[in-house]
Amino acid sequence: MEEYLKTVAGMMALAARTAPKAIGKDFIDIKIITGSEIAHLADEMIKYGEESKKTNYDRDGLNVRNSEAVFLLSLKEPLYLGLNCGACGFETCAEMDKNLKKGPEFSGPLCTWRVVDLGIALGSAVKTASLFNADNRIMYRIGVAALRAKLIDGELAIGVPLSATGKSIYFDR
Repeated sequence: MEEYLKTVAGMMALAARTAPKAIGKDFIDIKIITGSEIAHLADEMIKYGEESKKTNYDRDGLNVRNSEAVFLLSLKEPLYLGLNCGACGFETCAEMDKNLKKGPEFSGPLCTWRVVDLGIALGSAVKTASLFNADNRIMYRIGVAALRAKLIDGELAIGVPLSATGKSIYFDR
């Protein structure tokens, strides 16, 4: 199934890349991991859960370990739109940009519209996985660990593991 799921992940990358983005600017980074990189990601998830004492990193890490492919998506060096809309919590985009700092898991604040871009790309990707009947689940914990393990770059990341078994491994956990 691994080859089929790599193909599905490739189609997910296509869907994410071509998803609409605010003012046509693309700050989405995409990576597909398989094999030993999956084991490395799963180890990093479990390790981070133990270190941070945050729950379910072990559970999700086991799900990742039992996956054939993992689709990673990040928002990398996103430029703000310049709308000064305040959705990020600051009065101006320039003020938001001056306050960017590394948090415990992600960097922020980020332009809300760029985060919306990430969400639309993610939705397009998982819709594509669904069209191919690939079991998948959006997992924020994957993004945290993928950034820590330097499997993908960016300020905000998320992951989608892929599997093809008789029953989805991502539910009834």
